[in-house]
This record gives sequence, C-alpha cells and structure tokens, in this order.
Amino acid sequence: MTNASSLERRLRADMTGDVLFDRFSRGRYATDASFYQIVPSGVVVPKTMDEALRALAIARDEGVKVTPRGGGTSQCGQTVNDGLVVDLSKHLNRILSLDVEGRTCVVEPGIVLDDLNRQLKKHGLWFPVDVSTASRATIGGMAGNNSCGGRSLRYGTMRDNTLSLEASLADGTLSRFGEVSRDLSDLDAGGSVRALFRDMLDLGSREADEIAARFPKVQRRVGGYNLDALIPRNARNNMAHLLVGSEGTLAFTTKVELKLWPVIRNKALGICHFGSFYEAMDAAQHLVKLKPIAVELVDRTMIALGRDIAMFKPIINAVIKGDPDAVLVVEFAEEDQADNLLRLKQLGELMGDLGFGWNNDPRKWGGVVEITEPALQSGIADFRAAGLNVMMSMKQEGKPVSFVEDCAVPLPHLADYTARLNEVFARHGTSGTMYAHASEGCLHVRPVLNLKLEKDVKAMRAIAEEAFALVREYKGSHSGEHGDGLVRSEFHETMFGERLVADFREVKHRFDPDCVLNPGKIVDAPRMDDRSLFRFKPDYRVADLKTKLDWSAYPGAGGGFQGAVEMCNNNGACRKLEGGVMCPSYRATRNEKDVTRGRANTLRLAISGQLGPDALSSDEMMETLKLCVSCKACRHECPTGVDMAKMKIEMLAARTASHGLTLRDRLVGYLPRYAGLASRFAPLANLRNRSPLLRKLFERFAGISARRALPAFRSDVFVAPADSVGPEAGREVVLFADTFNRIYERENLEAALRVLAAGGYRVHMPKPPSGNRPLCCGRTFLSAGLVDEARSELDRLVAAFAPFATRGMPIIGLEPSCLLTLRDELASLRKDDDAKAVGAHALTFEEFLVREAEAGRLQLPLGTVAEKALVHGHCHQKSFGAFKPVEQVLRLVPGLEVKTIESSCCGMAGAFGYGADTYDASIEMAELSLLPAVRRADQSTLVVADGTSCRHQIHDGAQREALHVARVLAMSLDSAETNSTPIAKEPSYG
Repeated sequence: MTNASSLERRLRADMTGDVLFDRFSRGRYATDASFYQIVPSGVVVPKTMDEALRALAIARDEGVKVTPRGGGTSQCGQTVNDGLVVDLSKHLNRILSLDVEGRTCVVEPGIVLDDLNRQLKKHGLWFPVDVSTASRATIGGMAGNNSCGGRSLRYGTMRDNTLSLEASLADGTLSRFGEVSRDLSDLDAGGSVRALFRDMLDLGSREADEIAARFPKVQRRVGGYNLDALIPRNARNNMAHLLVGSEGTLAFTTKVELKLWPVIRNKALGICHFGSFYEAMDAAQHLVKLKPIAVELVDRTMIALGRDIAMFKPIINAVIKGDPDAVLVVEFAEEDQADNLLRLKQLGELMGDLGFGWNNDPRKWGGVVEITEPALQSGIADFRAAGLNVMMSMKQEGKPVSFVEDCAVPLPHLADYTARLNEVFARHGTSGTMYAHASEGCLHVRPVLNLKLEKDVKAMRAIAEEAFALVREYKGSHSGEHGDGLVRSEFHETMFGERLVADFREVKHRFDPDCVLNPGKIVDAPRMDDRSLFRFKPDYRVADLKTKLDWSAYPGAGGGFQGAVEMCNNNGACRKLEGGVMCPSYRATRNEKDVTRGRANTLRLAISGQLGPDALSSDEMMETLKLCVSCKACRHECPTGVDMAKMKIEMLAARTASHGLTLRDRLVGYLPRYAGLASRFAPLANLRNRSPLLRKLFERFAGISARRALPAFRSDVFVAPADSVGPEAGREVVLFADTFNRIYERENLEAALRVLAAGGYRVHMPKPPSGNRPLCCGRTFLSAGLVDEARSELDRLVAAFAPFATRGMPIIGLEPSCLLTLRDELASLRKDDDAKAVGAHALTFEEFLVREAEAGRLQLPLGTVAEKALVHGHCHQKSFGAFKPVEQVLRLVPGLEVKTIESSCCGMAGAFGYGADTYDASIEMAELSLLPAVRRADQSTLVVADGTSCRHQIHDGAQREALHVARVLAMSLDSAETNSTPIAKEPSYG
C-alpha cells in the first residue's frame, strides 16, 4: 500500500492523462479476454508518449512492474498483472508518417487496426494482418502477440509485416530495432544498445543448430521468443522481429513501422460443405493448392449458435445448404475477378475429384455454394470474425475455454489431430468447439468447461498436457496465433526443450534484468491452473439477490442475473469505433469505464462482493453506468448477448430501493402521470423554457441542463376522434398512442391514422381499462428504476390491448422505444398468455406497412414530396431489426432518394440528453456522425427520424426539423391528391 500510494502521488503530479487507482477502475483492468483476473496496483492512460515513458520511469523507481495494454483482448492473460497498467489505446493512436509509394507507415502502438485501415483505404492500401478483433485490437498489442489473422496464408504474420520498432528498454534507454548487419557496422546506437544487439546475435549463432532442431516448422509458431530471427541466415538480421511476439516483456514499444499492401478489390467465396468434420479437415490440404488467400472452418456448433443470434441468422440461412457437419470458407482475391471465378469453378471440380457430392452418403456428402455478392461476403466475414464470441454465447455455466485454442499442426496431420483431440475431450467428459484457420492447420479449439468447479480445472490441466503432447508428436506449435501469456508459457520446456527455455530466460534477463516489464509471461511463468489467478477464484461467490426482471434464461443467483452478467467474456466487440451502434458512450469518451465490457466487469465484481458491500447500488456503480444511454445496441451487436440496458434497469432499481429518487428521476419517471395536468396549464408548464432564471434553478435542483429547452407541453394533445376510424370493412389494426407523440407531437398520430385509413385499414384505439389516464408502456418508469410502476402501466396496457391481440390484430406504434418495450421488457415482467400475445403482435408503423406491401395488401396513392430524404435510425429500431422497414417504406414514395446516416445513438436517448451532468456526452455522441451529416444536407432534403428524442437532438444540434415517417407518407398522400409538391408543416418545438 505504501508503494501504491507513493506511485499514485508521483503519477498524479507528473501526468495530464488519467491516473486511476480507485477500486472500481482497477477492477475494470483486472481482466482481458482470457479466464484470468489479476488486479493491478493502478492504471495510467497517458496523453503523450513522453507521459507513458515517464510513467515507466516512475514505476521502475518505485519498484513496480509495468504492463502495456491496448484493446485488452488477449486470449492468454498477456495484459493482466499486479503492477501498473499503461493503457495506450485512448490517446496514442496516430499514424505518424505514411509513404504511399513505398507502401510503409509508422504508427503509435495504440492505433486500432480497423481505424488504421480506414485511413489507409483512401490511398488504396491496407495492413493485412486481419485479426478477428480488428475493430478493437491495437497494432502494439498485435506486435506484442505476433498476431496472424485469417489471411496469413498469403500475407504472413505480424512479424512478416513489421519493418522496425522504436522502443524503450526497462532502464529507459530508447532505441530503434530494425534491420542491421551482423557485424553491426551500420548500427547508429549507443554502447549499451550495441552491446545488447551483439549479445543477441551471438546467442543466435551459438544456438542456431538447437533452434533449427527444436523450433516447429509451421508458419504459425508464435510461442517463446523469436530466436530464429537471430541466427546467421544471411548478412542481415531484423532485431524488431525479436520484439515481435515478446508480449511486452522485453521493451516498451513507442512506434511501429509497418509494411503495407494494396487493398483487395475483388473477391469470390466458395462455401465448401461437408457431412463429416474429419473429411473437411482432410480436404484442407488439397484446397490450398488452388492458392486461396484463406480457408476458414465453421463447424456444426458455430452454425447452430449463429442461427440463434439475430444479426447472423440471415447470413447462415443464405449461405448454408442442408445440415453440414462443417463448412470451409475458401476465399479467392486475385486482381482480376475472372481469375477468381475460374478458381471457384476449379474448387467445385476439386471437391468432385475428392469424391464429394450433394447426393452422397454423409461421409462424402457435400459441395460448393458460390458467393460473389459483396454484401453477403461481408456478412460471412463478420460472422467468421465473431467466431470466438459466437462460441461464448452459450447460456450455461460451462463455456468454451481458451487454453489449447490455437495449436497449429502441419496440414497433412490436421484431420488426425482434430479426431484425436476430440477423443481427449471425450475422455475428460466434455466436447469442444472448433473454427478458424484450416488453411494453416491452426484451429481455434475450445473444450466446454466450468472453471468455477475444481474438477473441471483439473480436466483442463489434463487436456492441456495431452493436447500439447499430440502437437509435439505432429511437430506442430502449441502457440499458433494467440501467444503464450499465462496459459502456455509454463509448457515451453516440453515444447522447446530445456536448453532453449534457458535461452529465453537469458534474453529476458539481458533486456530486463530487474523484471520490470510484464513479468510472468514467456519465462518464469506461474502454473496455468493456479486458481488464485482466475476470474472465478476458489472463493468466488454471488450471494442471492432479489431482481425485478426475468433472467431465467441464464444460470446463477438473482434468478439468472449472475449468469447474464457473466456472459461478457471481455473480447471487446463493444469497443468498435464505427459500424453499427454499440457502444455510443465509448465512442465519445474512449474510456474503459464507459464501454459495455467495462460495465459488465464492474457489475460482476460488484455482485460477487469484490467491490465492497452494497456496491451494486453505490455512487461508483451509478457513475459506471451514468453514460449508458440504454440504446440496446449491445443486446443486438454483442455476439454473447450482453444486454446492458436491461442490466441498468436492475442497477437503478437497486439504487432506488436504497437511496430513493432524485427530483429529476421523479420528473422523468412520472411524466405519463402528470402530463395531462401539465397540458391543461401548458403556458405555465412551459415557463421554464422562456426564463433563464428558471432554467438555472432547474439545473441546480433537478439536474436538468439549462442549455436545453424541454419539449413543450401543448393544450391540444392528441385525443382519439373515435374508438375506431377507417373503413368499417377494412382489415383491423390497433394504434398505440404513446405518451410522447400524444402530448408533444399529435401530428404524427394524426398522420398515421390518415395513412392507415387511406390504406383501407380499420384502426382501433382501445380505451384504458379504468379511469381516464391514457395508456402508457412504462418506459419512463423503467429509466428511473421504478420497475413496479412500469409493471403497473404495462398491466393496464395489456388489459386494453390483449382482447385485440388474441384476435390476431397488429398493434402498431410510432415511437420505437415505446412500441418495442412490448417486445422486450414486457416479456421480462409478465409471462402470461395475454402479455405474450401483445408482444407477438406489436409492430412498428413501418414494419406493419412493409409486411402488408410484401403480402400485396397495401394500396396507398402516393405522390412526390421531395427529391431526397436523409434518415437517422432509432437505436431500438436497429437493435430489433426494425430499421430496414423504415428505408423500405420511404422508398415507396415516388422519386424519393433515400440515404441513411451511418450513425450510432443520437445522444439524446430519452432524458439522457437533458441531464446537466450528461449534456456534454450527449452532444459528443451526436457530433460523431449524425449532426455533421444533417448539417451537410441541403434545405430541400427531408430529414427523417422516428424517435422523439432523435428529432429533438437534430433540432437542438443542427437547427433542422426532422419528420416521422408517418408525416412523410401523409405529405405524399396530399401530393397525390393535389398533384403538386406540398410544403412540409414542421413540428413545433419549445
């Protein structure tokens, strides 16, 4: 504690970046994507490389070890230790130089691979070590790991594409590690670095025969130190290649020089189906003869799991034929697409020559499904990249565990190796999942185990020893892609022999004599099954807790809440910076605290007592989830299905129970209850917007930002003109008049009624079962943790809607967050048949119209309204696959060009954007892509957004009025009637 306190004081005095020593922050950095957990003494997030090096110097002076960290996605525990963690991913992520003609660049180690490639793409270049975690893996981490990626068959490994590194030794000496002559005559470095290089090259000469005899002859050998980079093959050696794969144990990288390649312009995929897994593995050695750039395995288990994941189900259904035991995705990417198509044809012929056919018996059943459509190819690539997380999506105590995951064997032995490995698993009472790089004989193999159980930990140990023995028998490598870390370092002596392990130790001690840099990896490692280092330690317990929502799909305490939280495997898909929605707060802040993974880790530590008593309802937990906008993107985009929006409701409920409600919670939560009264006194209720003094008072006492105008109440709220409207003989539907459109923007409901009636539908508007208070979904109560109040509102709604739903009538809603509550939270609060019927028949306005159009029942006389429409999708629409219908419906309008903004959350997110403490984050989220896109649009372009919050954010941030789709269609009906283009009537904002 004395060292930690001194270290913290000195770091705070010398750093402008974040210095994190609180228990919650250290807990968030205690895990990576492995099954280990080691709490660091502190974390620093430097703003400059000079700060990072000063942190290293301070830690060294304090006798504290240092572990550099990028995306924290390591599979083997490389990025966890009990010293100081230096997070390079937030700030140290620039391209420092780019030579387009020479196809090289120099980058900081914290740059994410996808971000690098986005910047290179405009120059026609890319960095092709395309790891599955490309959306969050940093170049520094990839260099530390010697990453490979799916296309290493053509492009090689990280080592093959690293030209040089600049790094600091543990003693603070800075040097460039690159190509040098063996006599070091061209080395421009001081005496200590020259002596170090001389010693390393001498070691290579001394041990050349042993290295040749003991190093595996497979490309995917990333275990130990790369001593083969030191042997006298020719007159020059690249010293950077010794650091690549060293897992931060030899030097602290400051710059990486990379070799770049031309982007792939054309691709063709052949999905080779096999009725027998063994036959698929045996075929791989023959398929590579056609010179594909990748051959990737997808096994039966992964196919089945993919079908259960909403974002992947359409892809699986489109590319998988029949019921294969395995498929091999063979990728061709020659410059000329005609060449790719020729190879596809040859692939089909080769499969036939190998005896496979669609009509054969299971052992030789199979064939090729050809995929040339780019969008479908991208979908397959996304599914393959998500393989790890897909495998981890099992909702059970046992999970596929990474420890023999990426062993590599020569291709001719792959079928026998996998068959014998399955026999090993069976002997220990389990089975395994397999996927990934069949082209290189490197499969990601994970036996299903529950590491909370001692017997399964013992089984893991036995499986590891037996599997590594098989690998040695086939002269393969026990580390084929994901490195050594805490999982495999212990086994180097059996893999490489005592002499080479002594050499590894000599290298480590020569570079880092005081073991400052990430000790315990590669050399002098603990036992891989030391449970004191596990995420689930022997004393790991979650006391039973009372939860408000249904978590019964998962195991564990809290009715399954524990199991739901533990679904997060730390692989970090939530850290992606573009594409999809997840995670908008992380995209704005780049803080581990504000990403789904960080929140899930904090929840797990809290409910298991590792953050002290009452941690679930603590101020620190509230701070952890404060910037979660409940966009539900993680529910859809996290392949393991971590639903942080739902988990936040549980946390808020626990906090409300122990701390009570704030004034802001009451104002937001109880809005549906007082909205009627406020509308009767609208001028008085809206006085706050017009008075700077009242704005300041609201900010001080209610926490509502003075910089926002609240939605204006109006006296002419929507009131149903009748119980039913539209043709009496029309198809019957129900319209859900939600609170927001009813009290703020009645025009949307009126437009929807008009469109539905014009389409020939009989629209029912059910009355509340008792009293005059309108129906509500309870959304605002859920946002304040008032689950019982929300349940009460939903009980009223179900009582009113169920008689219609049980007759098969669609329930149509305009506000996505309200309508989709009936498909989501309602099922977590009620399991009865009436609730199920309401949820099953709930459709967004656009979902209903698209369904009717596809059935040939929609007849709307539509006219021209504008040339272009710019559309922003509500987060909940995207989470529930309900956004595509928005685009489809708008394209029904004649002559309307529809363009979708590639945006994450708008940042308003209900009441989030109105908070005094969340206003800035709200604007940052909007400024990522939404507001700039709206500002660029010309004034004649319609801006379309279905979400009430989204429309207000667009108005506040870009001074443009956005329309609900129902309004656009009503305008189109007007245009058809008058045969002229109408002027849009804009909604009123306060």
